Amino acid sequence: MRAMKDGMTHYTHSLGLLELREAICEHYAGRYKVNCTPDRVIITSGTSPAMLLMFAAMLERGDEIIISDPHYACYPNFISFFEGVPVPVNVLEEDGFQYRPEAIKKKLSPKTKGIMINSPSNPTGNLLSPERMKEIAALGVTVISDEIYHGLVYEDEEHSILEYTDNAFVLNGFSKAYAMTGWRLGYLIAPKKYVRPIQKIQQNLFICANSFVQWGGIAALREAGADVERMRGIFDERRKYIIKRLDTIGLGIAVAPTGAFYVLANIKSFSNDSYATAFDILQKAHVGVTPGIDFGPNCEGYIRFSYANSIENIAEGLDRIERYLKQVTNV
Repeated sequence: MRAMKDGMTHYTHSLGLLELREAICEHYAGRYKVNCTPDRVIITSGTSPAMLLMFAAMLERGDEIIISDPHYACYPNFISFFEGVPVPVNVLEEDGFQYRPEAIKKKLSPKTKGIMINSPSNPTGNLLSPERMKEIAALGVTVISDEIYHGLVYEDEEHSILEYTDNAFVLNGFSKAYAMTGWRLGYLIAPKKYVRPIQKIQQNLFICANSFVQWGGIAALREAGADVERMRGIFDERRKYIIKRLDTIGLGIAVAPTGAFYVLANIKSFSNDSYATAFDILQKAHVGVTPGIDFGPNCEGYIRFSYANSIENIAEGLDRIERYLKQVTNV
């Protein structure tokens, strides 16, 4: 609001406001003890455009990007849009849905251009351990780290890929930790050789991110720490509640999620069709859940719950699902 009143409503530099890029570098230095310079940061109109710009610069036809299965549903779409090939690597529930570096090695080829990681993850809510991140970085392939859920971690500690390698892209933004989804403000930290090509694409496709929203991002980074911490505490209460209730009503979670605001629950004891089950729950219990198949073939037999809602609504939704499960399992 201050920025709009002060007339900060014109185009910015195509990389974004220098002040915001400096604030992002300060944030990464303070939180992860990494040295990131503003000339490596590109401000974008959300993290999705950052992904678009990144893959446009990275990929030629037939190039491969390794992704986990399950994964955020849009990753393959971005890769395929530029005629790249998403190469899935299965991650397992009993392993906390963590990549196994040896499984990644088996999928590497001369066409591999990147390995995509997302910690904390959508849809699982689980984190990659620092040891596995180090091993992935040591493979010598460019790592693409989606860090959009950083700041929403309740146990352990999140790590940035920049702690382990500079041969990496970081995708991040303000939607999740700062509850700024509608502001559409994200950023990309890129290896220096990619910055100018990405800047040219940004200039042609977007010109720049919204100017006064960028000033809002500076305020978020420098003034909203207490608000973020308060929100994180509320999410943690919801997380503990939903995990306990899901266990009580018989939906399996082998490793409790410790980040983001998702729980991926195993429904294989009563269904192997997550898509049909999700719609049946919607129609009969009037609760929206996401079918696991949306996140990859290896996620069939699961449904994703989000606890980005009030604990009262979460309780009501789980009460309805409990009644639904008793009906379909005849318990």
